[in-house]
Amino acid sequence: MTGTSNLIELLTRNLRQSGIYIAFVFIVLLFTVLTGGTLLSPGNITNLVLQYSYILILAIGMVMIIVAGHIDLSVGSVVALTGGVAAVVVIREGMPWWVGIIAALLTGVLVGIWQGFWVAIVGIPAFIVTLAGMLIFRGLAMQVLDNVSLSPFPNEYRQIAGGFSNGLLGGPGYDIFTLLIFALASVGFAVQQWRARMRKLEYKQPVEALWLFAIRVLAVVAVIMAFGWQLANSRGMPYVLVLLAALVLIYGFVTQRTVFGRHIYAMGGNLDAAKLSGVKTKRVNFLLFVNMGVLAAVAGIVYSARSNSAQPAAGNMFELDAIAAAFIGGAAVTGGVGKVQGAIIGGLIMAVMSNGMQILGIDQSTQNVVRGVVLVLAVAFDVWSKKRSSVSA
Repeated sequence: MTGTSNLIELLTRNLRQSGIYIAFVFIVLLFTVLTGGTLLSPGNITNLVLQYSYILILAIGMVMIIVAGHIDLSVGSVVALTGGVAAVVVIREGMPWWVGIIAALLTGVLVGIWQGFWVAIVGIPAFIVTLAGMLIFRGLAMQVLDNVSLSPFPNEYRQIAGGFSNGLLGGPGYDIFTLLIFALASVGFAVQQWRARMRKLEYKQPVEALWLFAIRVLAVVAVIMAFGWQLANSRGMPYVLVLLAALVLIYGFVTQRTVFGRHIYAMGGNLDAAKLSGVKTKRVNFLLFVNMGVLAAVAGIVYSARSNSAQPAAGNMFELDAIAAAFIGGAAVTGGVGKVQGAIIGGLIMAVMSNGMQILGIDQSTQNVVRGVVLVLAVAFDVWSKKRSSVSA
């Protein structure tokens, strides 16, 4: 089948996904103009990565939960609890920093087992279980920390969220190693896109014309390299960005290329049909919440390393940011639709808006109003696109 050069057709074929990328570009350009270019300055881009990495980590797990037809309201409290456990082990007990990481991850696993049991085995709706978890784990975080903050962490622990791989290959005023990593990422993206195009042609699926394909890939590569250039001119490659990239690749593969991932989408699309098809729904639900507990623990480690302390109030409202990222990124309210990449873009939209409004000096109350309006519009767009699809069908 030959490619199509109808750009409008390509954009509307999957309006939910294409719309989010257009919105992201528009919001970045808008705040770049409003902030006089400060938004895309090397230092600010680095701060964006550091400040919002834990929300993006939570969004990866949250989109999987939402695709399966659930919700998790407890992740902010789990961030506080796991960060608190790490602080008690490392700071109060004086154990090595890596022991604190293991303790935090094990705590996340136990949290996931607890919630997975009630949701998957007992059958209590996830909304109720995680609402209770929000209270339980926040209370446990207060008890673990004796209602006080603990600080500081050792330097090795702080490097998780504040370390940079700068100067490994040198560079005249910029970090060559960072540019090399982003160049390899660009090549990997181009190869992956070409292989995806070839698979579609093999199965007689419609694709864009070759010249449009080339423009799209080159545009994305240009954005990737521009992002890398800004980081290279600041402090180099943040370690937490490497962690986040690894998680995106791993979970993108799990959700799109494995049986487990297909089962998640099947459950969210039609739970009864999934059961009749032989999907072990209890097992999938249980593993989903264990996975969410682990990712919340990772976010707790990153957040405590970033703030260099563990606080009973840490992670407040993080669950709402993660949920908003998933929905803005294209996840359907009713489940069955959503991608890890979309959740990351949704999280970046929230990050850019928050950061841009902070640069402009807009007060927190107004920021909350704007973020709430954006979330409502994203869900309204999802509902509209579904109605549009059903009418055209």
